[in-house]
Amino acid sequence: MLLILTSLLVWGVYWARNKAQAQVCKSIKVVVENTEQTSFVTPQGITSDLQKMNFKIVGLPMWQINSDSIEKALSKSSFLESAQCIKGQDGVFEIRVKQLIPVLRVFDGDDSYYVNREGKKIPASTNFFTDVPIVEGHFSKGFGPEKLLPMVDYVSADSTLASIVTMYKYRDPMNIYVVPCFNGHIVNMGSVDNYQSKFRKLLLFYRKVMPEKGWNTYDTISVKWDHQVVATLAKKKVVPTFTYDSEDEDPADDIETMTTSDTQGTATSSKKTEEKKPAENEKKQNENNNTEKKNNNNN
Repeated sequence: MLLILTSLLVWGVYWARNKAQAQVCKSIKVVVENTEQTSFVTPQGITSDLQKMNFKIVGLPMWQINSDSIEKALSKSSFLESAQCIKGQDGVFEIRVKQLIPVLRVFDGDDSYYVNREGKKIPASTNFFTDVPIVEGHFSKGFGPEKLLPMVDYVSADSTLASIVTMYKYRDPMNIYVVPCFNGHIVNMGSVDNYQSKFRKLLLFYRKVMPEKGWNTYDTISVKWDHQVVATLAKKKVVPTFTYDSEDEDPADDIETMTTSDTQGTATSSKKTEEKKPAENEKKQNENNNTEKKNNNNN
């Protein structure tokens, strides 16, 4: 009896295998597994890609369909993370794919593309848009846009920072800029190191200094150095009434610094060179002249 049952089992497996192999593919079923966050890959798009790659599937016996070749071809797509093929016994050839999830959009001159967390590029298309943080700059193989993700994630997780930061600008690994929603200035974060401390300094500067100095006073705020914020005064646009030599202009006149203490939450601001105020100086000079005239008359 045991021998008979074993023989029947082997025969059943063999019969089922042969039947599955002889089964003709009647249709293709495409399943996009991860559509919760975004959806730019469609089953129709996958089917169209297979036709462009000259894969004939429907009408062939299942044993003639090369699942490995199809999986490798689809995995090379700029829009897919992985692909898996399943031969069903009901004549349905099922393809399960995972789309790449964009986390950043990069603008590099006239070029624009998305990247996922591994730094794989996803071509931008007019048929697809997703709301992700924007970075402007030209990246290299040594430093890709994905290197900014820890800082970007930190901003996204903080409601205050998320409401302030509008985009990022990359010049080089030591000069990464944050563009806030406040018009008139940008923030130099330096490198991606110690971004938590740098954002604390920035918020402290916003609370302690900007309300007093004015939100249009500076064009660049640098938090790249430890325990210090360096702010560059914005160039005022005035109607010129005289000519001057630019070499006589002291660059220190445009720099203010703030020392910070993150633990105590305090800030002190100092200006390296007092900003010149011609109108006030002229007023004081006139008052002195009038006083001098009165003294001469009394004498």
